[in-house]
Amino acid sequence: MSSAVTRHRWGRSLSRSRRDNRNGILLTTPTLIVVVLASIIPLILVVVFAFSEIRLVDIPRLGTEPIEWTLDNFRRALGNPSFWQALGTTLLYASLTMIGSVGVGLALALALRRPFRGRGIVRALLLVPYVLPIIAAVTIWQTMLNPQYGVVNAFGREVLGWEQSIGFLNTTTANVWGIPVPLSLLVVVVFEIWTSAPLSFLFITARLQGVAPSIEEAAALDGANGFQILGRIVMPQLKGVILLLCLLRFIWTFQSFSEVYLLTEGAGGTQVMALKVYTELVTRADIGSAAAYGLLMSVVLISLLAVYVALSRRRVDVE
Repeated sequence: MSSAVTRHRWGRSLSRSRRDNRNGILLTTPTLIVVVLASIIPLILVVVFAFSEIRLVDIPRLGTEPIEWTLDNFRRALGNPSFWQALGTTLLYASLTMIGSVGVGLALALALRRPFRGRGIVRALLLVPYVLPIIAAVTIWQTMLNPQYGVVNAFGREVLGWEQSIGFLNTTTANVWGIPVPLSLLVVVVFEIWTSAPLSFLFITARLQGVAPSIEEAAALDGANGFQILGRIVMPQLKGVILLLCLLRFIWTFQSFSEVYLLTEGAGGTQVMALKVYTELVTRADIGSAAAYGLLMSVVLISLLAVYVALSRRRVDVE
């Protein structure tokens, strides 16, 4: 009798487990379909296009003719000086933006850590560049930097004594005290820092909330000054979030397109890799070449992600 009851209960448990599994599959199926349609299939197509000779005019014939597999797209890309120039520009652009946005966000978070009258208003104002629509932000900067009626050039001519207006958005190199400076690229970098630093500020501010004030108070009672407290107590607890922000900021900036395109359209030495892909696809109508450039970008990003994972594991092992 007891064995029959046990089998009955086991059968009910098994049926309940199957029902839960079926319900879980039903709930996750829509998400799985979206991921497949929006990510997996496009990725497969990019790989196929990168290893085949195909242009926009060949799209109607896809599926009716056999695919000719080739490595010519990668050979042409790696042998093209403009590819390496665009890659160097992208690495410089992403590195400067990463350092600037995380650094500015860290400085703002530390500066606004202590309570004062109006701190909430100041924090809210700092978020304006981040929530501002990109087209509105670009329009503001283009108006300010306009060589004819922009406020920056007007200030430079009237106050700083500039002899002529400066084309901030189309000047590849400018001599500043005898030093050649990539002017347009630096303008795009500053714009990107202005729009992205608030996100770093939010992340770091949230992490600072978890730093126990009692530890800092105890260190102050032991005679530690402000710089010692910052360097030995606060900053070690921010290493994880800062490393994560650096990785995310570099990845996002490395594949950035809209900011650079809307500001300069690649003029003034600002043609980054994303713009190179756009040029290959739209201007030259070469899908295969554009896909190859995209895959090469992915290789760089995957390598950086691998470095981040290795550093994270090393930090965990040390701790």
